Amino acid sequence: MGGDHHPLDRPVWSTLTGRQAHLAEGDAQAVRIDLRYGPFGAAADWGAGAQAALAALVPDDGELWIVEDEPWPVPPGTREVKRALLAQMVAVGAPPPARDGEPPIIPLSDADAAEMAALAGHARPGPWGPATHRYGPFFGIREDGRLLAMAGQRMLMPGMAEVSGVATWADCRGRGFARALIGHVMRAMMARGEQPFLHSYADNAGAIALYESLGFRIRRQVHVLAIAR
Repeated sequence: MGGDHHPLDRPVWSTLTGRQAHLAEGDAQAVRIDLRYGPFGAAADWGAGAQAALAALVPDDGELWIVEDEPWPVPPGTREVKRALLAQMVAVGAPPPARDGEPPIIPLSDADAAEMAALAGHARPGPWGPATHRYGPFFGIREDGRLLAMAGQRMLMPGMAEVSGVATWADCRGRGFARALIGHVMRAMMARGEQPFLHSYADNAGAIALYESLGFRIRRQVHVLAIAR
């Protein structure tokens, strides 16, 4: 592995040894997030000790997702489930202003958890667990009592926060809900003095175009590796 890293080069390691260390399980060799929040884990380096520690954190009946600046080797005793490339994007400049006619955006809470999980299961915005909605502020759009769309935050690092969980029911797409919600989340982050960033699958041209229209720019590609026992 290389020398000096920007925190975003190793996003999982940065967040679980930094601002969200209170959600981490493990030690100085390897960490994973509380599995109720998601499947993310990271090792200190490629050394045998760190790789063994990372393998020990893989759940018996699930996956561990590793997100790094270069392809990560499969730790001994585990198997590769999938690899993918992500576009890591960072917001540049002022946040987009709200547009005329945007629907009301409301904060979401534990009371909305079941609906949020159902929406995440449908739209698959990324890994979702029973506590993912507790990462930080999530916001939604409701109509006639139904939660139509949502967005919120996930990883936190010094001066930065990740836009995540962007999801809309299929029959509600094309109405600008994702744009409105991402803009709202960005403005809330920037009001706290944090620069928004996000990750998108590198081949998702439609999503990347939307993010670019909101002021995000691709910083680099990062690699995700999902492993299991």
